[in-house]
Order: sequence, then structure tokens, then C-alpha cells
Amino acid sequence: MIARADWAGLESRVERNTDAVCALFDEAGVKGTFFTLGWVAERFPELIRRIADAGHEVASHGWDHRRVFLMQPEEFRADLKRARKAIEQASGEPVTGYRAPSFSIDARTPWAHAILAEEGHAYSSSVAPIVHDHYGWPEAPRFAFRPDGADIVELPVTTARLAGRTLAAGGGGFFRLLPYGFSRWAIGQVNADGHPAIFYFHPWEIDPGQPRLARAPLKSKLRHYSRLGAMEGKLKRLLRDFEWDRTDRVVAGIAGTAAPPKEAMAA
Repeated sequence: MIARADWAGLESRVERNTDAVCALFDEAGVKGTFFTLGWVAERFPELIRRIADAGHEVASHGWDHRRVFLMQPEEFRADLKRARKAIEQASGEPVTGYRAPSFSIDARTPWAHAILAEEGHAYSSSVAPIVHDHYGWPEAPRFAFRPDGADIVELPVTTARLAGRTLAAGGGGFFRLLPYGFSRWAIGQVNADGHPAIFYFHPWEIDPGQPRLARAPLKSKLRHYSRLGAMEGKLKRLLRDFEWDRTDRVVAGIAGTAAPPKEAMAA
């Protein structure tokens, strides 16, 4: 709802919110992966350095949250290069991971994984194997796989199975809006099947005092602002109830077992 050209003129809360996330992780003894926009890294390099110095992985979320299926292949490559340069300069660490904005790698972008590999990324966590009104690739494998023709591992965001249906269960708005017991059950389900859970959230989701955008559509308001005050407490429970780690370390542990695409698609 806000034009990218206007971003720099708005109040920034990314440092206070991200520092708060780091404090939650530190309290729980957890290391994680911060998928970061190049736009943010360029403007807040000290924040990115603090994340890296605390032992977390800093990975790429693209330059300015433009969805992959809205780009042509060479636009995507340029976006990757620009973001990676800014993030590596800020963090002092190499970038090996990538998450597409809004999980926007899907059936419309058969070239994306190959470009990621060519640009030096070892893994992607950019696929949501669900039906959703903004994104989704329901035919994709639910667990780690190697895309055809690309030397890279893809880790789809976590889903659960119930009554023959695949349900989104990887965090974000689903985590805020649904009872905590659902997420605990879903993560337990995939762990019991021998898979790690891929869970995500945004720093703004623990900031109930953030400014409200009056002109946003009602559906967007409900998704964005609902239960922000409950998020921090639920996260503390999640960090306590399960073991968590950086995505690059999780990939290192499963890379040799990630299924090739045909086998994975049949699973």
C-alpha cells in the first residue's frame, strides 16, 4: 500500500523490533536466520552487523521485497546481486541463503532456482506448497528437495496434513491468528516424520504499537494487525518447546538426503 519511493520518509521501527527479536533469541539460547532486504542492509548496516556478531545467519530476502514472479530472469539476477552486495558489506559474512518475498518462487518461475545457484546461493527457502490468494505452489514437494537443473536445496515453508488436506503451518499470520496448540501440533507432526520445521515471522509482528495505515483494505488490516500483542508470548513458548537453529546448519544436515524433484513430487 506504500510506494517504495516513500519508504525512506516514514518512521523506521526495524532496529528496535529486530533488536527485540535478537533479545528473545538470546534469552532462549537460540540462533536463527534473518532473511534481510538489501534496502534495509544498506540503510542500517550496524543492525546487520549486530545480528551477525550475535551468531545468527544473515541471508537474502531480495532488494526491496519485489515478488519473483513479477520479474524477468535478468531482473531477478540483478536484484540478487544488488541485495547480496549490500548484505555482505553490512554483515561481513558471505550470503548463502535466500528467501523470496512472499514465497514467490512457484510454477511461474522455472528459471529462479538455477539463477540462485549461479549467483552463489547454496539454498533457498522460497516455496509455499499450499493454495493461497497471494502466493503458493501446491504441486511442489512439502519437504527439502533439489530443483531440476539447479545445484541448490529448496526448503519449503512448513505445512501439515489433516484429513487429506495440506495446511499452512509455518508461522507468520497463521501463527498469530490461530491457537498456539495448532502450531505445536503441526511442528510435532513434521518432526515425528523426521523433518525439520521451517518457521518464519517478521520483526514487525512483535510491535503492537506500530502505526496503522487507515487506507489499507479490510482484509489486509485483519491479516497485518490482528493479535500483534499476543505474538511475543507465543514466540517465547515456541522457542521453549522446540529446538531451533540457523537455516544454513539445517541445510548442511539434510543436503545429502534432499530428494531429487521427481521422487519428491511423488512423495
